[in-house]
Amino acid sequence: MGDLVLTTAKLDAIRAQLENNLIAAGIHSVLLVDSAGNIIASCGEHLHGIDIISLAALTAANFAATSQIARIIGEDDFSLLFHKGKKDSIHFAKIGQDFILISIFNDNVSLGVVRLKVTEVSQHLRELLN
Repeated sequence: MGDLVLTTAKLDAIRAQLENNLIAAGIHSVLLVDSAGNIIASCGEHLHGIDIISLAALTAANFAATSQIARIIGEDDFSLLFHKGKKDSIHFAKIGQDFILISIFNDNVSLGVVRLKVTEVSQHLRELLN
């Protein structure tokens, strides 16, 4: 990743994408992190009880490990990961080569809606982060 300059306007545009598309669709918590585990943006009312610094770092490590697994089986990479829990589920999507979008949601939102909304937002985020 080269040097990235995030102006206030760019950060506001990123947060607007997350709020207007993902939070509005019922996803309760969203984070955008870089591949080193640094938090770029976060939103959602359920983030208060979550250690988002550890979540961001573990997400970056998880993607690094998964990237190696992909190579072992002959894939270039895996672009998304999904884990289903009893009350909450978490969806991870790569945004370009350097960013990961983390979406946390409950059973009120289907995985299909999450994937659709994340796909829509991903293109906008790639444009904002280039």
